[in-house]
Amino acid sequence: KQLAEFNAEEKDLLESISALKAAITVLSKHHGGESLLQVPRTHMLGVAATLQNEMRKHFSLLVQAPQDYFDAAPTFKQSYAPQSGEIFGILKQMRDTFESNLSAAQKEELSNQKAYEDLKAAKEAEIAAGQAQLDSKTRELADTDEKNAQAKVDIEDTRSSLSADEQFLMVLKEKCSMTDKEWEERQ
Repeated sequence: KQLAEFNAEEKDLLESISALKAAITVLSKHHGGESLLQVPRTHMLGVAATLQNEMRKHFSLLVQAPQDYFDAAPTFKQSYAPQSGEIFGILKQMRDTFESNLSAAQKEELSNQKAYEDLKAAKEAEIAAGQAQLDSKTRELADTDEKNAQAKVDIEDTRSSLSADEQFLMVLKEKCSMTDKEWEERQ
């Protein structure tokens, strides 16, 4: 989502910068002593359309901080000097501002990308550690199940042996008691 927003903002700023550079190029060709009135009408219409489009796009920036673009100089309503130099300067300043905004946005995107990569690596490490722990616990469970099964077999063997030993003991006691009786009788 953030990448899409960044791409849209970057595209918009690049288009704005490109349009401003074109406008500045047209004005700079005709700035060396000519007034704007001497510039061919087609060039002026192109520059005016570009300026109108860019100012419409970035109107909120102009309203929020007009001093950034006009250096707190008198506004056009207060004092108007029909010189292309002021327009030329404003366009250059707008281009510089847009370029700095683009640079800041690109730096922020690089920072966000690095943070994302770091987070992704940390989460992958956590997943790997969890998987290793799961494998270890699975092996431990298998070993415990095997030991439990062996213990059940051993207890059954022990019970069988105990039963046989108890029968042998009963038989032996019986023999001993008979032998004792026989001995008593003989004496």
